[in-house]
Amino acid sequence: MTQDLAAFASKNNIKYFMVTYTDLFGGQRAKLVPAQAIAGMQKDGAGFAGFATWLDLTPAHPDMLAMPDPASVIQLPWKPEVAWVASNCVMEDQEVAQAPRNVLNKLVAEAAEMGLRVKTGVEAEFFLLTPDGAQISDSLDTAEKPCYDQQAVMRRYDVIAEICDAMLEMGWNPYQNDHEDANGQFEMNWDFDDALATADKHSFFKFMTRSIAEKHGLRATFMPKPIMGLTGNGCHAHISVWDMAGKTNVFADKSKELGLSDKGRAFLGGIMKHASALAAITNPTVNSYKRINAPRTVSGATWAPNSITWTGNNRTHMVRVPGPGRFELRLPDGAVNPYLLQAVIIAAGLDGVRTNADPGKRWDIDMYKDGHKVKGAPKLPLNLLDALRAYDRDPSLKSAMGDEFSAAFLKLKHQEWNSYASHLTAWEKDNTLDI
Repeated sequence: MTQDLAAFASKNNIKYFMVTYTDLFGGQRAKLVPAQAIAGMQKDGAGFAGFATWLDLTPAHPDMLAMPDPASVIQLPWKPEVAWVASNCVMEDQEVAQAPRNVLNKLVAEAAEMGLRVKTGVEAEFFLLTPDGAQISDSLDTAEKPCYDQQAVMRRYDVIAEICDAMLEMGWNPYQNDHEDANGQFEMNWDFDDALATADKHSFFKFMTRSIAEKHGLRATFMPKPIMGLTGNGCHAHISVWDMAGKTNVFADKSKELGLSDKGRAFLGGIMKHASALAAITNPTVNSYKRINAPRTVSGATWAPNSITWTGNNRTHMVRVPGPGRFELRLPDGAVNPYLLQAVIIAAGLDGVRTNADPGKRWDIDMYKDGHKVKGAPKLPLNLLDALRAYDRDPSLKSAMGDEFSAAFLKLKHQEWNSYASHLTAWEKDNTLDI
């Protein structure tokens, strides 16, 4: 594990470091630092004006310093003279409590105090569009059921293979790549890891995918619902919890229902208990709710949940348990902040463990066909405003995520909603101009 960034630069012929952090809206911010200056940056941090990004700060605040975490450093496979390094934000020698990576670090530490080590994997879906984002980049990708289309994936071989080659080079152990359920949509999978490592990799993956797509004259988007009528971009999270040595999966118990231990069931109970509030984090944009509350798509299914239910190996529910010792949260979408995704999973899950939360009835029906038969399972929020209100009404989750973070997140997201609500759309003119 890297400790000295200057030594890393010398060994790997690095000319520049991208000292980066992620703001509340998932924006990745960076300064390009010459390798000869990185020792000073590792000691003192790179200075940013926090107000200039999506953080609840003002122009009067002092410099916010991004302190590089050398354990996260990655040499860019497509531009090896540059290295990327994730940072923790501080101001006047105090951690910036609202900064997403700091929120996650705090919750990882809380889990460790309970003797738990949360491990996760993510399935990051994306579309490859024309550079202006107006349409799918492959004009031949028109199948009604395009999932796993081998011709379509081979037409984008150069992009997909370059991204996968990069993951192989970085030691992420990617294991499959496919054309997904929408025309122009792809998914790439790599090994699960500790929650912080997964968040760093997820953040870097989005940066890398966009960069390599641009190199090939395309535009990659993780937008939840970029094309109406087609399946949206999900970001399913697979969750397991281990002992601190990382040797024993404490979620696994073959004697229990679906191989999920009592502790795993309680962790799942926390996810179910806080699901409505959770959506504000896992589905953080106006566009997000056009994925989870969508009508049937061209392919025949949205593959997104619309109710708070769990099941066995059944993809029509919010949570599925595909095998012993882990479960899959299918709620998050491509807009989710990589650090806040992991943080809110841990926050809700730890609350479930502490309170021995009951996940409720297991449903094994096809929710898309027979969901109307389910009694007592709440529907997911219909829009971002409903999700923000649910989060604001959940004091234990807000406290677990941090009061300063929660206040900043709610403030800025309400501003975003108000901006959207005051925007005049073409739909309004089409439907009310002559009333």
